Amino acid sequence: MRKILCGVFSLFLLVGCGASSTSSFFSSLPAGVSLVEEVDATPGSVTIAYKKYKLSNGLTVLLTPDHSDPLVHVNVTYHVGSAREEVGKSGFAHFFEHMMFQGSKHVGDQQHFKLITEAGGTLNGSTNRDRTQYYETVPANHLEKVLWLESDRMGFLLDAVSQKKFEIQRSTVKNERAQNYDNRPYGMMRLKMDEAMFPSNHPYSWPTIGYVSDLNQVNVNDLKAFFLRWYGPNNAVLTIGGDFDEQQTLSWIAKYFGSIPAGPEVPKLPKQPATLDRDRFVTLQDRIQQPMVLIGWPTSYLGAHDQVAQEVLATALGQGANSLLYRDLVKTQKAVSAGSFVDCAELACTFYVYAMAPAGQQLKPLYNDVMDSLARFGKQGISPDLLNQINGVAESSAIFGLQSVQGKVNELAFNQTFFGEPERIQKDLADIRSVTADSVAQVYTQYLENRPKVVLSVVPKQREDLAAQKADFAPAERQLPDYQVMQENQLAYRHVSDDFDRSIMPTSESAVSIHTPNTYKVYYDNGAELIGEKSSETPTVLIRFSLPAGERYVAKGKEGLADITATMMNQGSLQYSKEELQAKLDTLGSDISISAGEYSTQVTVSSLTSKLGPTLDILQEVLFHPRFSEQDFTREKQRLLQGIMYQQQTPAWLAGQATRQVLFGDTLFARESGGTPESIKALTLEDVKAFYRQYYTPKGTQIVLVGDVNKEQARKQLSFVQNWHGKNVPLLRPQVLPDLKGQKIYLVDKDKATQSVVRLVRRGLPYDATGENFLSELANFNLAGNFNSRINQNLREDKGYTYGAGSNIISNRETGAIIFYANVRADATADSIVEIQKELAQYSEHGPTADEVTFMRLALGQQQALANETPGQKAQVLSRLMAYSLDDDYIQQQHELVQTVDRATLSRLAKKWFKPQDYQIIVVGDAQSLRPQLEKLNIPVEQLEISR
Repeated sequence: MRKILCGVFSLFLLVGCGASSTSSFFSSLPAGVSLVEEVDATPGSVTIAYKKYKLSNGLTVLLTPDHSDPLVHVNVTYHVGSAREEVGKSGFAHFFEHMMFQGSKHVGDQQHFKLITEAGGTLNGSTNRDRTQYYETVPANHLEKVLWLESDRMGFLLDAVSQKKFEIQRSTVKNERAQNYDNRPYGMMRLKMDEAMFPSNHPYSWPTIGYVSDLNQVNVNDLKAFFLRWYGPNNAVLTIGGDFDEQQTLSWIAKYFGSIPAGPEVPKLPKQPATLDRDRFVTLQDRIQQPMVLIGWPTSYLGAHDQVAQEVLATALGQGANSLLYRDLVKTQKAVSAGSFVDCAELACTFYVYAMAPAGQQLKPLYNDVMDSLARFGKQGISPDLLNQINGVAESSAIFGLQSVQGKVNELAFNQTFFGEPERIQKDLADIRSVTADSVAQVYTQYLENRPKVVLSVVPKQREDLAAQKADFAPAERQLPDYQVMQENQLAYRHVSDDFDRSIMPTSESAVSIHTPNTYKVYYDNGAELIGEKSSETPTVLIRFSLPAGERYVAKGKEGLADITATMMNQGSLQYSKEELQAKLDTLGSDISISAGEYSTQVTVSSLTSKLGPTLDILQEVLFHPRFSEQDFTREKQRLLQGIMYQQQTPAWLAGQATRQVLFGDTLFARESGGTPESIKALTLEDVKAFYRQYYTPKGTQIVLVGDVNKEQARKQLSFVQNWHGKNVPLLRPQVLPDLKGQKIYLVDKDKATQSVVRLVRRGLPYDATGENFLSELANFNLAGNFNSRINQNLREDKGYTYGAGSNIISNRETGAIIFYANVRADATADSIVEIQKELAQYSEHGPTADEVTFMRLALGQQQALANETPGQKAQVLSRLMAYSLDDDYIQQQHELVQTVDRATLSRLAKKWFKPQDYQIIVVGDAQSLRPQLEKLNIPVEQLEISR
């Protein structure tokens, strides 16, 4: 129930509104804090309980307590994104996402990340066109520290902004753009589409990350001026969810944020939907093989009365097995993939339809097929059954979204920022229920039917002939104002006056307790076993079946068999088609997914507790009576082949396959789990059926259940498992791994790549929960295992070579690998290798410092407080327990090891595992330009041909 309070003024006025039932609470509010609104949870409905406060400086505060787990999530959202930037000064909002982590007056350089990591927490930030947000999840005892950190960068950031930090982060942003845009297949699509959709002075016409030319011309004072304009408390929403004391939290908020002066008034921007006077055809040449067409129509804006109808239209056209584009284009093999979605932002929305063609094919026929399908929808409209299915998915999604504190906090922060109404779940659901076939038809007619659009064709380099239509539009050249150098004396600083010493960092209370699962177990006579954990925070159930049907069981030459078998399991049953089963699931709001991994195939079931019975009826259809039709097999095999081709275009895949080849030679560990074009082409439907008969068996199947059911209810709901019969699974044949003698640089060519992928790799140990493999992860924590690690600080923060550097220590039942990685500027490839080797040499010789060991203990000692919040996280813990036959208290054992392992042990492991000469070096990039600089390292360079 919502309680709106009469204004945000004085206690006298609030009492005068007749709010006597809460007057005792009002009297305890800190000075300068006013309660605006209160919403209680409504039994039987999906709501988020919260209280909304306002500080006298304009800061909006939302509090949503949740005491189910010992953690808190803090989100600070500033109502500023790239749309608030000036022409010629693009990328500022995103730039500040980086600068806000570089220290402030009372927080040292890089200390924000370090302090949160040390607390066992996680943190990040994100920027889009309309808002920037910063967020942390920490054990509940560290809430005051987070508020101190967030308030310091709101009120005192500019005291620590320097020219050096500015230059380093400018380089980091350029690396991020190269990694996520320039060096990624199809990475420039969004930029090209926005330039064609919006006029050059429209705030959505430039990318959030900005133009490199704009970033190159500005100085540090331009950045400071942007901060002073937009990052005041009156343009921010502070949202806190989790296990906290409300009175204490309000007191901290008043203390740390209350004295920060308000910034300039922030007017609302006018809505600016795009308008087109004709169709615009644009062509983008990219280093890809599969052409793609992306079609965009301008529509309305975020919160428009017809936004929900637009989203329902997008679902009907291109989302899921029952969508029009799937049936018309994907199932008929005219397209590798196809779909539609609405990109709705504060000022303007765009409706998109896309389709990817098989490699080498013309886009014009596919474009015509897309338009024919849309025209057919215009005549037929949406069916009542499909509307009912969309309602079912929306209802369940709203409930699933409440499983994490972060999900609830994000919902409140978003709605407050853009609508001034934090809790809108019931309104959103009502809007979806109110959508009719007529309202969907209306938005189709208004925005799509015979309306001007942008058609972007993405084609391989030098193959403009494959475009849907010859390009007839190019954006006007950017008209940039003369750049005026911003001077320090032009900045209008705001100064904070406090009655306490901000330089004293708050201390934390005693550590929170680590969650140990309270489980139950069920053993079946057929060899299956179940482990469950009752979780009543939401009325949902998650079930995960792990069948002994992974790629490791596949014979040589049949690579990809486990994957295609899982794909075929999703194609319907003997009685029902894929579309019919999906319709049933969507109506229930449930989901069943099947995917193959290295050692197992996962069958995952998500359901509302009230819909679990009929959902499991569908599961039995899928699991025990698969359709396995030749037509489906032919189609899905072609889709897998196209998917492999798409994947193999990416630098990350090339680096991964190179790692497998170098470390594991011609053993089964070297192969790509999804298969090769040759192996997939050779597979038959009979291979799939034989694999299903042999490995989709209860013998060795492990079932994890987390949700709102107890042991007896779980046993009853899953009673069909005891009647399941199957074969024994053959034992795995051990693999003989090759000797690796001498260090080499393995160079993989990625023609004209603007970045290089650098990896230093060696073989590691099989998985263990408490043995040497686990301890080596502890030893690696300060070397490359967190943001403040030595390698990331060196390559990203000190040198500006990369957007991020780190490590992966991966392991399975039989072997493992240690990988140090970074995507670096092409001209810094050799220098990056040298720096990584230096860090490895120093660390392997001397080990971690005493301070680093303390940091590791603090960081990892509390991390488990965050690792068991959601059903998915709980299921992951239980799955690992079963897969590796671990003790029920293995989490506690790991915690004790973190607290007791000594520096000498960590140093010994560092010496054993991190010596640079033990690592092979893999570089993916433009071989012609890279070879000269790599040869100067005096390490043999071998060009590696990747097995595809």
